Amino acid sequence: MKLGLIGCGKMGRALIEGALKQGIALPAEVFVSSRTASAIETITSELGVTAVENNIEVATKADVVLLCTKPTDIPLVLLELANEPDCLQGTLLISAAAGLTIQQQEKILPIGVRFVRCMPNTPALIGQGAAAYALGSAATSADAELACKVLGAAGSVIEVKESLMNAVTGVSGSGPAYVYTFIESLADGGVAEGLPRAQALELAVKTVQGAAAMVAETGLHPAHLRDMVTSPGGTTIEALASLEENGFRSTVIKAVRTATRKANDMGK
Repeated sequence: MKLGLIGCGKMGRALIEGALKQGIALPAEVFVSSRTASAIETITSELGVTAVENNIEVATKADVVLLCTKPTDIPLVLLELANEPDCLQGTLLISAAAGLTIQQQEKILPIGVRFVRCMPNTPALIGQGAAAYALGSAATSADAELACKVLGAAGSVIEVKESLMNAVTGVSGSGPAYVYTFIESLADGGVAEGLPRAQALELAVKTVQGAAAMVAETGLHPAHLRDMVTSPGGTTIEALASLEENGFRSTVIKAVRTATRKANDMGK
């Protein structure tokens, strides 16, 4: 498969690196472009992919093109491609632009261009991403398989309704930042009780990793697993009561809803 990447930031690089590691494409079959010269120099020297002159050449050479620029730049990129419609013949576009609907992006393109909207997240950088995608009006079941193959190379991937893509942004797109804040806070609590910083952070990280793995590998509901840790009259129930008193769960829910609304606003 020949892959293209427009926008060589961290997310685009993560997706390309995942595809290379999984053997989906060879370095010589990956074509990249970016307005940032340093990003081009880094990705070509470290991954061995090919830099080309412009976005038109990326779309012309590739079977699948990942659009990983800033959301505000996406309309200009799509317009550039639309002005050279021959470059889009037989090309699948996968856009990672937060907040922009499929309709908003497709209306810039010639009718019939195969298009997929996706939302990956930063753990894709280490092959542990959680991505979701929705199909455009001309995309086929074969395109869905292609999207799964490319996005899934950097982690897990699911298909969702287009109307739910901003909710995906609120949960998994922005979610790593919530978890990082929780890990930091958990470690800070340990430090406050006398643990050395490095030890507190190690314990916090491993605790979050282990708890997430328990949910994933057992298939049990988080509430069931929580009950397994919570002894009557013990330390955990006291801590959980404190979390409830301070609105822990409602705060997290509100954060997801706030991020979702922001993504909605970005598309207006």
